[in-house]
Amino acid sequence: MIANNGQELKDICLKEGISIWEYTLKAEAKKSKISEEEVFNKMKAVLEVMKASAKKGLNEKVISVSSLIGGDAYKLNEYSKKESLTGSFMNKAMARALSSSEVNAAMGKIVAAPTAGSCGIMPAVIISAAEKLNKNEDDMVRALLSASTIGNIISTNATVSGAEGGCQAECGSAAAMACAGIVEMMGGSVEQALDGAAIVIKNILGLVCDPVAGLVEIPCAKRNVAGTVSALTTADIVMAGITSHIPFDDTVEAMFEVGKSLPCALRETALGGVAITKAGKLLEEKVFGKKDTL
Repeated sequence: MIANNGQELKDICLKEGISIWEYTLKAEAKKSKISEEEVFNKMKAVLEVMKASAKKGLNEKVISVSSLIGGDAYKLNEYSKKESLTGSFMNKAMARALSSSEVNAAMGKIVAAPTAGSCGIMPAVIISAAEKLNKNEDDMVRALLSASTIGNIISTNATVSGAEGGCQAECGSAAAMACAGIVEMMGGSVEQALDGAAIVIKNILGLVCDPVAGLVEIPCAKRNVAGTVSALTTADIVMAGITSHIPFDDTVEAMFEVGKSLPCALRETALGGVAITKAGKLLEEKVFGKKDTL
């Protein structure tokens, strides 16, 4: 049986006594007509790409093609070695999110999970959590499998496109996916994983998509940082026993409705938000030159 929403997923997992990652493995193997081992190995290959993109910017200053962003992952990684307010764990995680975002903007190889604009969140969260919890590569793959089902449910019932639903649909979905994955990594239940995803979505509800110069760089890279922090902190919230009063399926529905309510200017068109501020327009001119006016 295929789960079309969170409630169906929970029912299947409870009935069969399996986790989300186990459900994902079985469902994908059946759908793709390959063995569960092949599915697992395919996800392991995905993880390798994620690890590379999350690491590259930590050790070198990766500059975007437009030169609008770059080098921030390196700065934050260096800062993570010092005494700081949020500690080395969180700073390293944030640096990883920036690294993948910078690699993406530099036309490097990343995993769109679920989109290129939100590509830094999943690697940063999964890799950092595994490092903190002394988990191995197989544990990370399992977390990615769990996360992928959450993403599939969101895309089935709402959207993961910034052009359709704003950045809440991109970075919000990525953070929800990542949170669910690491909740299971931490030993949480299916219900706790869904609660984590629901809380993340509620906290990012209404976030607009307003890329400066129409490029997936500003403010996208730093929103990957925010999504990473949200996923990691929310995992602790649900593992403490705190539940979401609004179920996961309802939050997905709400996100879709909010996304449809956003004006076109706030859905990846670069016609609103920070994209049309004075500084935003100056940055656009820096990239494309001053537009001719009639």
